Amino acid sequence: MRRVSDGRAAKLENIGNVTALLDQLRSAPRSVFSRIPGVSGDDDEPRRPLPVSGMLAAAWTLGVGLAVLTTLTLVGWIAAPRGALGPGLPGVFRTAAQLWLAAHHAGFAIPGGRVGLLPVGLMVLPALLLYRGGLWMARDADLRLRLPARLPKGTPKDVANARRRAQLVLVAQAGISLAAPYALLAGGIALVARNDITQPFIGEAVLSHFVLAFLAGSLAVARTIGPWRVMLKLLPERVRSLVVGTAVALTIMLTAGLALVLGAIVVNFGKITELSGVLAPELVGGLLLALVQALYLLNTVIWGMAYITGPGFAIGTGTLVAPTGVHLGTVPTLPILGALPDAGPMSPWMMSVLAIPFAAGAVAGVAVARIAPSPSYEVAPLWGFLCGLVTGLSAGFLAALSGGPLGGARLSAVGPSAWEVTLSVTLEVGVAAGISAGIANWWLISRRRVALADKVGTAAAPVRKAGAVIAKVAGRVGFAEQVEPKPLPGHWMDATECETQPIPVIRADWTDEHDAATHETLAQRRPEEPAKPDPPRPPRRDIVDESDDKGGKVIYLDPYAWDRD
Repeated sequence: MRRVSDGRAAKLENIGNVTALLDQLRSAPRSVFSRIPGVSGDDDEPRRPLPVSGMLAAAWTLGVGLAVLTTLTLVGWIAAPRGALGPGLPGVFRTAAQLWLAAHHAGFAIPGGRVGLLPVGLMVLPALLLYRGGLWMARDADLRLRLPARLPKGTPKDVANARRRAQLVLVAQAGISLAAPYALLAGGIALVARNDITQPFIGEAVLSHFVLAFLAGSLAVARTIGPWRVMLKLLPERVRSLVVGTAVALTIMLTAGLALVLGAIVVNFGKITELSGVLAPELVGGLLLALVQALYLLNTVIWGMAYITGPGFAIGTGTLVAPTGVHLGTVPTLPILGALPDAGPMSPWMMSVLAIPFAAGAVAGVAVARIAPSPSYEVAPLWGFLCGLVTGLSAGFLAALSGGPLGGARLSAVGPSAWEVTLSVTLEVGVAAGISAGIANWWLISRRRVALADKVGTAAAPVRKAGAVIAKVAGRVGFAEQVEPKPLPGHWMDATECETQPIPVIRADWTDEHDAATHETLAQRRPEEPAKPDPPRPPRRDIVDESDDKGGKVIYLDPYAWDRD
């Protein structure tokens, strides 16, 4: 028995040693990594500072983006004729750097003009990379712990506002931490990308990189707070209503523009195919040409939005494509431009597309009123029109982003006019949003009043029913006597009669009606006592007859003076 117990003890001791060894191996990586500078092994220890994390995220985004564009440029360099992209690999890298600047919508100066018509679709690549970099920065700097904790329900409004302001400040700090080094690195790339033909604008490159990185980084850091609906709650209620209304209106108009472009491509597909055959690209060249047209697809969608709003767009100076008519000249040889309508007047039914901005404004006005209803009927239309103004400014910014010069001379104006789109969208969307916001706000306030009245009536109904039951039971038991009121004798004047009827004439034989009514009421309530005759009353000496014409003064008697005696 002793040997068996000793064996069990030995086995338990061996198991304990193995468990201790596994615990040491499990904790070894944390203790090793904690010795590396900048890497924390304990979750309670501070992480990297936010500016350092932002600098690393900016460098990572820039490196990945340049690697992708350099690969695509190298494929084009292999397929293109020799010398088209510059001598050797340095020319390939310089072209890739120019494409990276163009992806941030930074223009170039060329002999005889400038290039500002850049593909909007190319901005998707750096935007996605910056968003991923912002998420990594938030995790690396441990912004989840630095963000204020969620507050329970019933928290005072001032505490909730202070929490929201702290969150917005931290989001802005994170956006600047990513955008500042990203813009500085972009300035260096702009210097490297210069050559004898194309010279990037350094100031424009730095500004565009900073704005895009700030927006993408702030959005990514705010996303760490919670779902998308929580991100909108960081904004005040009125600002949130304008943001949602503007997004709704722009989404409707851009969707209509996309449907218009796709319909034009389907209708004119034969012409597009013919233009592609004229260029006669090889396999690699055809793929690159299709990629370029796909990147310019977002530009054409914005042009379609400008078309349905009225101003239209131009393909060079002196040209116009609008619902009122089409006037074209020599069009650049790009297959997607084969979807343009023929020159001449448009059919009358095309004017119906002008109703789309009004419909978008009506929907946006309803959204504004639902999110932030106004207690005053006159204020709601103003907020609806303000939503139209913000939508017009946003549409004008998109119009400026999608167009621009493509060299000098005739192609110095390509795309929609920014100020015309801003003005037309502001008026169309603003008027429709103001009307719909006013109607929706009136409907919501009326519904709330009816609901509140129903709620109060529903809450008071049990009390009224209980009172009626108690009164009924008390009447049956005898606690409550149902005595029908009997009218008192005489004529009792109310306030209306006092003001409209003349004061009765008081003579010497006047009797006190109130006193007589009192005696009569007492006699009715006590029938067992015999009624006693009233003693004779002396005549009133303080009343002068109105018919007295012997030089005395006329006294007007207040018929209710007895009530104040």
